Amino acid sequence: MPMDEDAVAAIYRDHGAALRRFARGAVGSEEQAEDIVQEAIVRVWRQAPETTAGLRPYLYRTVRNLIVDQHRERSRRPKTVPSQGADGFDTAVDAERIDELLDRVVMEEALMRLTREHRAALVAVHYRRLSVQEAARELGVPAGTVKSRCFYALKALRAALDEMGVER
Repeated sequence: MPMDEDAVAAIYRDHGAALRRFARGAVGSEEQAEDIVQEAIVRVWRQAPETTAGLRPYLYRTVRNLIVDQHRERSRRPKTVPSQGADGFDTAVDAERIDELLDRVVMEEALMRLTREHRAALVAVHYRRLSVQEAARELGVPAGTVKSRCFYALKALRAALDEMGVER
């Protein structure tokens, strides 16, 4: 039995913006992203889960699956005109590229959930490959603070990814 309209509206209000950012990063179009998010919400409405406590990971997985399904559907259609960009390169995207793009969007979304200080330390040490001492000089804090921020940032990042439904 479907959920009532107020519950669906609350789900959309609570999760819609984050899901749109996630979808827009993968499909590149605001309109397509909105369509995908609406379809995900409709699926939740039809299935009427017992609890909404673990709903966000389910919604992210549903949006990801809709994006992949949409890509597969487009790739099955016969192409009458070769899909080439203005630069002459083929613009068709394979499934592996979509997965890479989705992983990047998910990671960016998770990083944005960290505090500014934790994100800066984590990016400096783990992405830019600076030593702890170099990161400390750049950030203007002691080396121990950089280590501590990285430790807690990784913990928070794991929690954010778990919340988003990312499986290890």
